[in-house]
Amino acid sequence: MKIYTTTGDSGTTSLAGGARVPKYHPRVEAYGTLDELCSQVGLLRMHVTTSTLREQLLEIQKLLMKCGSILSNTGKSPYQVKDGDILQVETWIDSLQSQLPDLKNFTIPGGNVAAAQSHVARCVCRRAERATVLLASENTAPENVVKYLNRLSDYLFVLARTLCKEQNISDEIWMP
Repeated sequence: MKIYTTTGDSGTTSLAGGARVPKYHPRVEAYGTLDELCSQVGLLRMHVTTSTLREQLLEIQKLLMKCGSILSNTGKSPYQVKDGDILQVETWIDSLQSQLPDLKNFTIPGGNVAAAQSHVARCVCRRAERATVLLASENTAPENVVKYLNRLSDYLFVLARTLCKEQNISDEIWMP
């Protein structure tokens, strides 16, 4: 099977179910940003040395693939983001955050390569969330996908701080 189809040469793409839409369509923007996020999380996973965190990131990538499939479908998707998926991320956040000092200021992204990559993934996650909220406002995206992305951006922030702490790097506090 050839990887190229030439069907997108005119600037349209197929959604799950076969409908064709312009490549700039908000649905394509949303699931395309999820694809970008999944790749950013994959790059992050390559920079993380702790096996537990690597496993969490792989689970996140699998769920992001599911979210992309959900958003690419204009009908009823065979997949769903369950309340338990959101609870799992919250549990990871709570576990990581319990090991960190309290934070009362904004931080400047950086610290080390893994932490900086986590911040990049967080920013892409927030963009994916905004694109998904737009679809949800039109009742064409499940609420739990939005909730999951919201929690995931928090996880990626806490993970960045954790990755710095593992190397005894303090948060760089932004002082206006």
